Amino acid sequence: MTTEAIRGTVTIEEVAAAAGVSRSTVSRVVNGSTAVSPEALEAVTRAIADLNYVPNRAARSLASRQTHAIALIVPEDTTRFFGDPFFAAIVSGINARLSRSDYVLNLFIASDDPGDKTTSYVRSGAVDGAIVVSHHTSDTFIDRIANAVPVVYGGRPVRSRERDYYVDVDNVRGGHDATTYLIERGHRNIATITGPITMPAGIDRLQGYRDALAAWDLPEGMVVDGNFTADGGAEAMRRILESGERPDAVFVASDLMARGALAVLSAAGLRVPDDIAIMGFDDSPVATSVEPQLTTMRQPSYAQGERMATILLDLLAGKHPRHVTILETELVVRASV
Repeated sequence: MTTEAIRGTVTIEEVAAAAGVSRSTVSRVVNGSTAVSPEALEAVTRAIADLNYVPNRAARSLASRQTHAIALIVPEDTTRFFGDPFFAAIVSGINARLSRSDYVLNLFIASDDPGDKTTSYVRSGAVDGAIVVSHHTSDTFIDRIANAVPVVYGGRPVRSRERDYYVDVDNVRGGHDATTYLIERGHRNIATITGPITMPAGIDRLQGYRDALAAWDLPEGMVVDGNFTADGGAEAMRRILESGERPDAVFVASDLMARGALAVLSAAGLRVPDDIAIMGFDDSPVATSVEPQLTTMRQPSYAQGERMATILLDLLAGKHPRHVTILETELVVRASV
């Protein structure tokens, strides 16, 4: 990625003209100075966004790769980030790969920020590249980051482009295999608790579930979004029980949501798997910490983190890695089915 490709034809003088301020005022804003009036700050910030301007120092940084820092951007809230073992595995894999390089990792949990602070920091030249994990359709600020530095996505990007690099697991196949296993065990009324349909992982696992039912000419069961959280899984399970359409099995698109679902079933006096079977997804530590232990689809989250870091390091070294890497899931049979 060249300096010209990053900056295009926009200059600091053009930003100053668009904002109606002096070149020195734009420079102060770009460098984070507080010696700027609120009106000037707003005008310059708007001009930078409208013109898609990237400061010179960001371009120089990308060209020389002198910062030796990489941003891990997670557009989630802190509760989910620290409460979901998926993120711990991803970060461990990324850190393991970076520990064998000269790069350090900067973490940005960007849910409470519409992307402005994160975007400004990344585009300022403070990092050489970024890894983005767990993004939603509403996270449009990621596009501005991808226009400034090389980005590798964890999971298929919400708006996939030919130039994008990403490492994903085969979520469609995972959802298909999970549901097929339930069918092969004799279950015919299968509901599903999904992740958010604003996220590709949620969409793809739901698609796999539907594909498996269609292949066996079975009707679709109740579909409820559990938001990839334990509380969300619990609420989704309550809704399923209250619907009056009692399924004999539920494919739950994450182990964390399955934990919440199991608690609700236990409180309702229903036995797993005797009364209702539960299939999870992830094979995180949650799967073996619940009772009964979860039958689940294992996704190689640690390996995914390592691979993302490797691809980004290759990009920063001027190499040409594959744009798309898909890792396989694996059925792990325990006691919940």
